[in-house]
Amino acid sequence: MRNNFFEQEKQLKSIYRHLLVQMVIMTILYAVVSVATYILLVNILEQFTDLSYLLNWIEVHRVSCAFVYITIGYVVILLHYWKKPFGYLNDILTATTNIYHHEEKMVTLPTPLKTVEVYLNELRSTIERNGLAAQKAEQRKYDLISYLAHDLKTPLTSIVGYLSLLDDAPDLPLEQRAKYVHITFEKAQRLEKLINEFFDITRYNLQQIELEKEKIDLYYMLVQMTDEFYPLLSAHGNTVKLSADEELAIYGDPIKLARVFNNILKNAISYSYPDTEIIVSAKVEQDNIVIIFKNRGKTIPTQEINALFEKFFRLDEARTSNTGGAGLGLAIAKDIVILHDGSIKAESQNDITTFVIRLPNSDYKTSISS
Repeated sequence: MRNNFFEQEKQLKSIYRHLLVQMVIMTILYAVVSVATYILLVNILEQFTDLSYLLNWIEVHRVSCAFVYITIGYVVILLHYWKKPFGYLNDILTATTNIYHHEEKMVTLPTPLKTVEVYLNELRSTIERNGLAAQKAEQRKYDLISYLAHDLKTPLTSIVGYLSLLDDAPDLPLEQRAKYVHITFEKAQRLEKLINEFFDITRYNLQQIELEKEKIDLYYMLVQMTDEFYPLLSAHGNTVKLSADEELAIYGDPIKLARVFNNILKNAISYSYPDTEIIVSAKVEQDNIVIIFKNRGKTIPTQEINALFEKFFRLDEARTSNTGGAGLGLAIAKDIVILHDGSIKAESQNDITTFVIRLPNSDYKTSISS
């Protein structure tokens, strides 16, 4: 955008120079024509004796006449070329106003402003794309809140229902009472999870992520992460296989990177087939450390793979199941990875979904050498 601005500035300066040259040329031509006209007029008047008095008057006042004649002509020329830049400016302002009001027609400017015309049309297209993207994101957010609001009602209804049964029938058999309490507890956990997702949405929109980097024992972090997910893994019948050098370390924000790995592993567990293995590996590749999460599950369509890291995006199946979160986990993970000057991508084919994270290893080497 900055380069485009400088290009347009150069173009406008070129237009002003061109107008100035034209004005100078027109002034010179007018002076030549004025002198020629004066000589011609004198020669004509000399042919008519009846007009000798007029010729004498011109001779006496020739300086004044020449001054008035040249001044009038120069003012006309100056006004003509003075109005042109303002006309160009008015055309640009009109086009900019039309863009602001989201008019559908393309910007059309005079020939000298064709470069500016191209730039404004590109700007118009960019604004339209950004507007559509913002509308799409807002609609997704609205849909997400609608889904979550509906999901909040479901466990809450169950909790109230089972608690009512327990309250109305104090003499229930112990086994049945324990069953109702267990169901109520599960529904309360689900309700807590949904409420936390609402808070995630608020925090994501209000907070600005800042990094506090330090040396991280990456291998230990990954081991600790898999241990923390043991209950969830067991519930799904999944296992994790970790492949990484025990001496592997990286320089970054430990809390933020832990959130990245947790979000991706949680996503892998949620969408894995039951009783399958999730492979987590980490290795050094040139100046990067590459962390890979691979799981077996339903293949994600290409168009949805490209949208996985967008805010508030959830797979369609997540809307009708308990696997779907607020659609922020992967978006937050991407933001954190980018802040570490890294990259993240996803691939899915033949029931294998892979997340690949690349983080620079040069920061850590630099900090050690210094």
